[in-house]
Amino acid sequence: MKEDKKQPTRKARQLRVPVLPDEEAAIKKMAASAGLPVAAYLRNVGLGYQVRGILDNKRVEELARINGDLGRLGGLLKLWLTDDPRTARFGESTIRALLSKIEDTQDQMHEVMRAVVLPRS
Repeated sequence: MKEDKKQPTRKARQLRVPVLPDEEAAIKKMAASAGLPVAAYLRNVGLGYQVRGILDNKRVEELARINGDLGRLGGLLKLWLTDDPRTARFGESTIRALLSKIEDTQDQMHEVMRAVVLPRS
């Protein structure tokens, strides 16, 4: 006779954890900020996994966008510095504006980096 052995599912065993209302609200808020359902968040924390917040992913995407902007601006500056014919009509004011834009974009990148390293409460 052949026995069918089914793998247990997560629904087969559940743990109950009594919490106060303010603790429940805090746990739900932390789970939401990590982009996880409460059960998955608590399981990850209980198993010792470091929970990564969803904001980290958003910041990484923002940094990638800013880095792309810097690359494009740097490419324009390089064309001008190599006397590329396509930049012949660029005057001093255009180059100064480009350098200012590069500086502003670098400042923007630094702000995002500070927000990731030193999260605001």
